[in-house]
Amino acid sequence: MGRVEVEVQGTWGTLCASRWDLWDAHVLCHHLGCGFAVSVPEGGHFGRGTGPVWSDSFHCEGTESSLDQCPVTALGASPCSHETDAAVICSGLPHNASLRLVGGGSRCDGHVEIFQRGTWGRVLDDQWDMEDASVVCRQLRCGEAEAAYTVPRAERGTGPVGLRGVRCAGHEASLSLCNTSLPEATGIMEDVGAVCQGSRQVRLVDGAGRCAGRVEIYYRGQWGTVCDDAWDTADANVVCRQLSCGWAVEAAGSARFGEGSGHIWLDGVNCSGDETALWNCSAEAWGQHDCGHKEDAGVVCSEFMALRLENSDGCSGRLQVFYNGTWGSVGSNSMTPHTAKLVCKELGCGDGGTREISIFYGRVNGTAWLDHVQCGESNSSFWQCPSDPWELQSYDDVRDETNITCNGRKPERTPVAACPNSTSCTDREKIRAVGGKDGCSGRVEVWHRGSWGTVCDDSWDMQDAEVACRQLGCGPAVSALAEAAFGEGTGPIWLEQVECRGTEPSLQACWARTGDGGACRHKEDAAVNCLAASSMTASPPQRDPILDYATIGRRVSVPVIICIILGLLICLLLALLARQMQSARARHRDSRRSGEPFSEAVYEEIEYSPMREKKMRFSFSDIPVLPGDSPVEGYDDAREVSDPGEHPVPGQGDWQVPRAQEDGEGPRDAARGESGHSWRSAGAPEVDGDTSPLSLGSTGYDDADEMSLS
Repeated sequence: MGRVEVEVQGTWGTLCASRWDLWDAHVLCHHLGCGFAVSVPEGGHFGRGTGPVWSDSFHCEGTESSLDQCPVTALGASPCSHETDAAVICSGLPHNASLRLVGGGSRCDGHVEIFQRGTWGRVLDDQWDMEDASVVCRQLRCGEAEAAYTVPRAERGTGPVGLRGVRCAGHEASLSLCNTSLPEATGIMEDVGAVCQGSRQVRLVDGAGRCAGRVEIYYRGQWGTVCDDAWDTADANVVCRQLSCGWAVEAAGSARFGEGSGHIWLDGVNCSGDETALWNCSAEAWGQHDCGHKEDAGVVCSEFMALRLENSDGCSGRLQVFYNGTWGSVGSNSMTPHTAKLVCKELGCGDGGTREISIFYGRVNGTAWLDHVQCGESNSSFWQCPSDPWELQSYDDVRDETNITCNGRKPERTPVAACPNSTSCTDREKIRAVGGKDGCSGRVEVWHRGSWGTVCDDSWDMQDAEVACRQLGCGPAVSALAEAAFGEGTGPIWLEQVECRGTEPSLQACWARTGDGGACRHKEDAAVNCLAASSMTASPPQRDPILDYATIGRRVSVPVIICIILGLLICLLLALLARQMQSARARHRDSRRSGEPFSEAVYEEIEYSPMREKKMRFSFSDIPVLPGDSPVEGYDDAREVSDPGEHPVPGQGDWQVPRAQEDGEGPRDAARGESGHSWRSAGAPEVDGDTSPLSLGSTGYDDADEMSLS
């Protein structure tokens, strides 16, 4: 603990407390080997220092190894005195049973390690739970525990084990006070981790500066966005104050700074403006929303700064700076020659430049933000140069303006198409497969932040490939390929450790880590081979009109095409089977007719007709003619013969005919005939009893003696 002092070019000086926060203090304590920052006292808490008071403002995230790695600004800073020297209280040197969390996004989340016998060791357990994590978070002064987890296999440590097996009730002050004398474990001992409430963070992304961009929150170990529903200046003010970026100049919506990825953590945020953190505002429950990333909220804070040279080429002209939401000039008084060099470097206009000095008076009506900018050799950025404090003031002499001409030109920018950079584009337009023979196999690349980038193959599996193939419109996945199977890509690696369930509409909807961690290289680019790709590769050169039509409708899935082909084959098989059945029936009928002349006699009508009877009697030469004096009432006991529409033709009633395919049934069901019954000819019941051919003695007139022909 003590007053913070920093050495600059061999001179020790203090820092101003108004520009010093807990995250900066964490980095300093870690760098000094003093644990973590417990608190940041008010300025002058440990007395007044001597020497200069540096105007530098550090902007640490808390994970840097030293203050040298943190962004620094000094431009426009107000002067401080030794009355407000910055101070810090660290937790101290690690002692026996000290804890730390490593591998997370902050000091309050990650894998648990314990300090034993002068070294840090892993903590293993087989029943790690929230009670155990609560003790860890309390010991580290990180607030309440939000999650307890076992470390994924790919992230497990290989160092020494400091503690194996622990059971906490949840109220202990430190992990060493929990029960560690346990019987032999029955489960698998694994590395364990914890996520504490103190790990929550907020940041602004893709806004060309730390004080403008898309709002993202770190919650339970993952970054996610905020929906713009009801997003206003009061909400944005909380974010700006939380980031020490002043106040809100603009509360942006509709993915003004591009669409994010992963979770949408908050929706319906409603801040009063006095909250200390965005998650203290009224909002829907964590992760509960009805938004898409096209509605990601953004912020422009007053401390957001930008630089420009006013001419059309962007590398010469009047120097202006953006601050507090407006552009203003930079005064030329006492400006050092090194300033022009840093301006040109900042704008990407070469490594040097000259300041154009006018010797003639010219009346202008302008406003300036800064004056007396004095960049030195020790400054590596224009924003680190000392100057007068920010103050918008007017001037009327053109000689007070700063005009710079750089020795280089900005590189030509590759024109970016309106889509997929547009927020109105579909998920299909934000993915492509590169290096294959078609658009359905190859290296997976996704569109993000205005450029194409690859996907790392860490944890890449068939579920991830399934989502990618669906997003490509290429049907199901055949294989998930790794190790740059289709060659190494170029540019950024946008996604790492993609974890899809397999049902997501796009890779952007899956959980993944952003690829800016540097853990992957292009030799680990992920790739896919989709079913549509293999189908199209195996097809003959000539194009099928059915497939052509399907392509016009974007792409019909291969399973549908296979079902259509199978259906056609089944229908052809059924037609051949029906024809064979018809032929067999005809042969059977002919064979019976040749052996029994009256095998298929059928009565068309049962009403009595003398002329018809006469014709019937004389139509068979081997049937004797009945005597002409037979009585006309000749069929008292004749049995009734049904109409052919009511009884089946003898010999045909027992055939099962495949029923016609009904609506909603597939070809496979029709082929099996699984209808629960067999269709009979005309749907009539079977004829029971004697179905033998009619003989002379059974012509249907049992007792008839005579029939009149008159």
